[in-house]
Amino acid sequence: MKKMVFVSEVFTSVPITYSTPLQEKVYQVLQTLEMTFQRVETDEVITMADCQQINERLKMDMVKTLFLCNRQKTNFYLFVTCGDKLFQAKAFSQALEIPRVSFAALEQMSEILGTKIGAATIFSLLLKEASNVQLVLDQAICDQDNYGCSDGTTTGYLKLATEDILQKFLPYVNQQPKIITI
Repeated sequence: MKKMVFVSEVFTSVPITYSTPLQEKVYQVLQTLEMTFQRVETDEVITMADCQQINERLKMDMVKTLFLCNRQKTNFYLFVTCGDKLFQAKAFSQALEIPRVSFAALEQMSEILGTKIGAATIFSLLLKEASNVQLVLDQAICDQDNYGCSDGTTTGYLKLATEDILQKFLPYVNQQPKIITI
């Protein structure tokens, strides 16, 4: 069982120390945009199976965020879908009408998203290195009341209103997502 600390729902609640520059930016932006959230701090979480305790604590399901690229490694996609959905590269590529994609390399995840495996997050769009990454949202995510994701680390997880992600955060980072159904 993972050790967890639950932080109550307030937009001014921030960690005392930050593990990464991205994590610091996340909490600054949440405060700037007055986005309320609930936060769970835990031992390191890597897989969706590891997220089960977080889901139970926050009474929701975490999203699955995948970092993908084309064969030439020139086009990058941040795909957000339901945690329990299996990723099918062919269906994803067909929905976007692009050649088949694969997972981006771990080095690219670190350089572009500012995260390591298990911490991919929509909040990486705050980084200038991610400015050319195309955000792709599964329609099922847009239809949910809550949005659960990493704060850019493998130890901090957030529950936010999906409406706040769509109507506050994405305009703030000047991102127009492609919304697909698979």
